[in-house]
Amino acid sequence: MNRILLVEDEENIRDVVKFNLELEEYEVVAAVSGKEAMKYFKEQHFDLIILDVMLPEVDGFQICEQIRLTNMDVPIIFLTAKDASQDRILGLKKGGDDYLTKPFVLEELLLRVNNLIKRTSKAPENSPELYSFGDNSVNFITYEAQGNTREFTLTKKEAMLLKLLVDRRNEVVSRQQILQSVWGYDVYPSTRTIDNFILSFRKYFEKDPKQPKFFLSVRGVGYKFVG
Repeated sequence: MNRILLVEDEENIRDVVKFNLELEEYEVVAAVSGKEAMKYFKEQHFDLIILDVMLPEVDGFQICEQIRLTNMDVPIIFLTAKDASQDRILGLKKGGDDYLTKPFVLEELLLRVNNLIKRTSKAPENSPELYSFGDNSVNFITYEAQGNTREFTLTKKEAMLLKLLVDRRNEVVSRQQILQSVWGYDVYPSTRTIDNFILSFRKYFEKDPKQPKFFLSVRGVGYKFVG
């Protein structure tokens, strides 16, 4: 299920948009202020963001700018009453992918959301079923792996976590994103569980687990796979 962050301080609009997005089988997290939106964005993974401009505390243009400092991929749709051409231009310059003005046709918004998610949710080009790094190899269909000259079978959770890290190689993946992607949004184990999985990966695949080359810790944030 694709997840959408809806940032809108007008209750009526927020409720209508959220309800209709959920009818389209999106999972929607709603924020009523810029500060709340940034908190959710830092803690959770989203496949698309719908962003009002005129918000309490931090306006939508500033939010978009902050998001683009760390994430250039998540689609952002501005949904706002600011309909001047200079506002549209500014929104796109800040990193928005689309700009829809109020009042708007709900069906048009849903189509734009669907099109943007389709365009950006394709599997990464380098996301093979068979993946090799260093002297190691993994089959993400059978869960069979080879590391440090021995063969073994990963558990389903190990394979899911490793696939996530491989798909996002060279990027920092937060513990919260790992929990949502691998364990699901409503079932959170202890973050220590993730640490233990990474320790296992180092034992499986690193020549020196104490000096890892592939599975790197990013203090206070999460992990990065380099391969």
